[in-house]
Amino acid sequence: MKKQVLRAATAAAFGLSVGAFTSASAQQSAVTNALLSQKAGQLDKALASINEAIVNEKTKDKAKTWFTRGDIYYQLLDTSMVGKKLFGKYAKALPAGEAQQKAIESFQKALALDGPTGEFGKQTPDRLKNLYIMALNAGVSGYQAKNYDKAVAGFRQAALINPQDTTALLYSAFSQDAKQDLAGAKASYTQLLGLDAYKAKPAPVAVYSRLLQIARDEKNTAEAQQIVRRALVAYPANKTFLIEDLNLAMAAGGGAPALEKLNKTIAADPNNANLYAVRGSFYDIQVKSASTPADKQAKADLAVADYRKAVELDPKNFDAQYNLGVFEFNQAAALYTKTSKMDLKTYQVKGKAIEAEARKHFETAAQYLEKALSLQTGDQASINALSKIYSRLNRPADLARINAMKK
Repeated sequence: MKKQVLRAATAAAFGLSVGAFTSASAQQSAVTNALLSQKAGQLDKALASINEAIVNEKTKDKAKTWFTRGDIYYQLLDTSMVGKKLFGKYAKALPAGEAQQKAIESFQKALALDGPTGEFGKQTPDRLKNLYIMALNAGVSGYQAKNYDKAVAGFRQAALINPQDTTALLYSAFSQDAKQDLAGAKASYTQLLGLDAYKAKPAPVAVYSRLLQIARDEKNTAEAQQIVRRALVAYPANKTFLIEDLNLAMAAGGGAPALEKLNKTIAADPNNANLYAVRGSFYDIQVKSASTPADKQAKADLAVADYRKAVELDPKNFDAQYNLGVFEFNQAAALYTKTSKMDLKTYQVKGKAIEAEARKHFETAAQYLEKALSLQTGDQASINALSKIYSRLNRPADLARINAMKK
C-alpha cells in the first residue's frame, strides 16, 4: 500500500515537472518560432509568434524578444525587391505607419532592457538610425505633396527616435502650421524651446515669431507678453521683438516702462521714423500732465525734436507732419490769445510784434499740414486746421480751396 502511494506521489511529481518543462519550452519556442518564420519569409507567422512572446510573463521582459519583434517589422520596411515583395504580401493590411511605429518601439524597448553594450543593445542604434531617415523622408515627401497629416506623422516618428532632434520637431511644427492646427503647432514650438540644443544657443527667430503670432490670433495678451520676454532674452536687439514689446507696453497703459522700452527700441533701430513719431506722441501726452510750466516746455521740446527727426528720416510720415503742424498751430493760437488779453496801451507797444511771431507759426503750421494732407487726402482734421489758418492769414484762395474739401 505504501509503495502504491509512493508511486502515485512520484508520478504526480513527475507529471508536474513535465508540465512545467513543457510550458517553459513553449514560451521560449514562441521567440524561436518567430525567428524561424522570419527566416523563411513567413512574416505573418513570425508576427503572430512574437506578439505572443511580448505578452508572456516568461519572455515579455527579454531584450531578445523585443529585438526580434523590431527586426520583423523592420524587415517589412526593407526597400529591396525581396523586401517590397514581403511588404506587399504582409503589410498592406497594416495601418499607415504602423510597421515603422512598432519597429521603433520594439528596438527602443530592447535597448532599454539590454543597455547599449548588450548583445541586442549594440545592434539597435544602426537600425534606429535607418528608421529615423525613413521617417524623416516620409515627413518631407508628405510636406512637399501638401499631405500635412502624413508629414506630421513622419516627423513625429523621427522625433520619437531622437527626442532631442531639432529638425524633426521644427518641421513637425511647420507642418501643423500649414494644416492650420494651431494648438498642435503651438505645442511643438513650445517643446522645441525646451530642447537641450537651445539651452546653449537660442532657438530660431521663427519659433518665437510663430508662437507670438499664435498668441495674437488667440488674443492672449498675457501669453504674448511672456513670449516676447523670452524672445528678447534670446535676441535682445531684435527689432521686431522690441517693437512688439513696446506695443504691448503701450497697450497696457504706457508710462515709464513703455518709454524705457521705446528708448531701447530706438537705440536698436535708430533710422525708424515711426519710432520717433511714437515717442514724440508719448512726450506730447506728458505735456498735458506736466505739473509746472518748465516741465511742460521740456516735454514739448522733446516731442518736437522727435517729430522733426521722424520727418527728417521719412518726409512721408503722416503722424509726424501732422503733429508738427498742430504744435505750430497751438504756438500761434497761444500768442494770439495773449494779445487778445492785452489792454490797448500794452498792445500798441508789444502786440504787433507778438502777432507777427504768431503769423510765422501759422505759416509753418500750414506747410506741415499741407504735407500731411497730401499724404492722407481728405483728412478732415488737417483740413479744419488749415481752414482756420488761412482765415487768420487772410488767404482767400487757399481758404476756398480747403473749405471745398470739408465734409
